Amino acid sequence: MTLYDAYGHPIQKQILDKPLAAPSLSGVRSLWNYSYITGGLTPQRLATLLRAAAEGDADAQLTLAEEMEEKDLHYASVLGTRKRAVARLPIVVEAASDSADDVKMADEVRALFKRPGTKAMIEGCLDGLGKGYSVVEMIWDKSRLPWRPTYTWRDPRFFQYDRETLTQLRLKDEADLLNGIPLPPYKFIVHEPRLKMGIPLRNGLARLAAWTYCFKNFTVKDWVAFCEVFGMPLRVGKYRPGETEDNINILKSAVANLGSDAAAVIPEGMLIEFIQQKMSGELPFERIADWFDRQMSKAILGQTMTADNGSSQSQATVHNEVREDLRDADAEQLAETLLRDLVIPYINLNWGPRENYPQLFLREPKAEDITVMAEALAKLVPLGGIRVEASQVLDRLGFADAASDAVCLGDKPPVNDSAKNTALNREQVTPQFTPVQQSIENLKAAAIDAAAGPLQEMVSQVKEIIAGAATFEEALARLDDAYGTVEARALADLLAQSMFMAQLAGRINTP
Repeated sequence: MTLYDAYGHPIQKQILDKPLAAPSLSGVRSLWNYSYITGGLTPQRLATLLRAAAEGDADAQLTLAEEMEEKDLHYASVLGTRKRAVARLPIVVEAASDSADDVKMADEVRALFKRPGTKAMIEGCLDGLGKGYSVVEMIWDKSRLPWRPTYTWRDPRFFQYDRETLTQLRLKDEADLLNGIPLPPYKFIVHEPRLKMGIPLRNGLARLAAWTYCFKNFTVKDWVAFCEVFGMPLRVGKYRPGETEDNINILKSAVANLGSDAAAVIPEGMLIEFIQQKMSGELPFERIADWFDRQMSKAILGQTMTADNGSSQSQATVHNEVREDLRDADAEQLAETLLRDLVIPYINLNWGPRENYPQLFLREPKAEDITVMAEALAKLVPLGGIRVEASQVLDRLGFADAASDAVCLGDKPPVNDSAKNTALNREQVTPQFTPVQQSIENLKAAAIDAAAGPLQEMVSQVKEIIAGAATFEEALARLDDAYGTVEARALADLLAQSMFMAQLAGRINTP
């Protein structure tokens, strides 16, 4: 049977277990094809590579994005903070319904995400935050059931977007050097964070921070040059009038070498004076570098006070809530990607397509939610009219559905059935009673024996009423009519006497 993806493309099962986007020493997917950018980054060169990326040639922009993470400490820090905020979130899987099949699918997906390599795969997907998109290749293990994938992050420069719309990602390949080849279904996880509307190549945080990075580089370089010139005290050599040319040259060499050797030899009578300078000129460099860092924090984290210097705890708390909003938005988008490119293919390949699939979430568990939810369910469900699926409650709490043979909280302890297997001819142990217990047992046995006669009379009257009826409905009607007429006085007297004697025995034996 031929399997199709959501877009009607046939699934090529024969290539699912083979790597397709691996690098090579030569060809269009060689890592040696990309040169460094930041060594000679100028505003003109930056404008050129950004314009080329907007037109579909993003190799230089992607190289710049990678180098920015390596060379700018602040950019690497804030971008890493945004990535790790999502990567650390627990993965929550909710069954589509309480049906046995949907619950089974949810359990299978939970088992899939517990396998080694899941965290690395998620981090690989989050690489798209900086670069605009990221690709993780899945290599399916078809040697056993169910088929499960292993994950390999692929360099985004191995891919290109179609030239017509710049929205369909294709694999660079010698089969079509100009346009690349389409990505086979169920083979790649493609994450394209929607930080703003537009084509993915203009969507990454690296593109947003590129101009700040460029100007900050110029600022830091100028600052270093300033410190190199003015960071050391000014050295002035003095000599007496009429000094020989050779002695003057010796003094000049000594003054120059004091900058590196911290030692010199000069003729007697000469003087070297150190003039300490006040470095007020570094303030503009520091201020503009800090200003660029704050702008980068705003662009990536949405605020500054959890990454830069904050003015108060309350303000920092408000700013942290802004950062959490970004984290939740990134997590929702990543969950959609994983559901589309991993969960649905995993279920379709192993159990076939279905109408409903498990839901996937990456979210921070909050302890207070459990208390509120438990109180709400305890009050609302008994009122009726509100039906809550047990699987949804378990998923919200983070618990898996219990196996059929599992010992669960709240279960009654197992009944000891050893007596059922005891031989009938084995000596039976007679329970030992206290005198009070024995008197109650005697009273109970006497009451049972005395009630046999009155009960038999009542049963006989009911049998006569039923026997005289022709149909079941007539028997019910005659029993309704006979209610209150059946003679039960003897049984009622017996019950009254038994209750009186039990109460009397209890009073007598109560100290």
